[in-house]
Amino acid sequence: MQILKTNRLILRNFTLTDAAGLLEYTANPRVNCFMDQQISTLEDAAAEVAKRSSDDSHIAVCLKDSNELIGELFGMREDRDADTDKDSNSDTYSIGWNFNGRFEGKGYASESANAFIENLFMEQGIRRLYAYVEDDNFRSQKLCEKLGMRREGLFLEFISFVKNEDGTPKYENTYQYALLKKEWLAQLELQK
Repeated sequence: MQILKTNRLILRNFTLTDAAGLLEYTANPRVNCFMDQQISTLEDAAAEVAKRSSDDSHIAVCLKDSNELIGELFGMREDRDADTDKDSNSDTYSIGWNFNGRFEGKGYASESANAFIENLFMEQGIRRLYAYVEDDNFRSQKLCEKLGMRREGLFLEFISFVKNEDGTPKYENTYQYALLKKEWLAQLELQK
């Protein structure tokens, strides 16, 4: 991935120096959707950053002045045509984020996601992007709206990340937010 810079942040591939930072926010996930990515040791975190270092679907978000990892953006181009099961070079992209709670409330998530979205639309030819957000994850819902995304729908009991006390799956209600490139460009015009 090319390195992206904002006023306060650097977006780049993960490196081995990110292991402690990754462990800090993955050891105790704050939202259920990250429970299956929980990491409990520095050794496991080092293995994970080694894997992510060559994977452009996970982007490290770091403070520009210290290079400290504060979170991540992730995304994936849809590259299978469901009807034909062939590569389709889709122009649709799924995005998400996971940030260290210690850095909440400073605008880092929106600053990095804005840069990421601009890169997807302007450099990578993406036409449409979307994000899934659980109905109790109010911070991510607010971020989607701040990014100009619109709520497209609510999937009832869409997916399960954790179990209820009786061992049965706890299903999450999940919103889908989306943004078209033409909507994003229109929003930029209004801001001028």
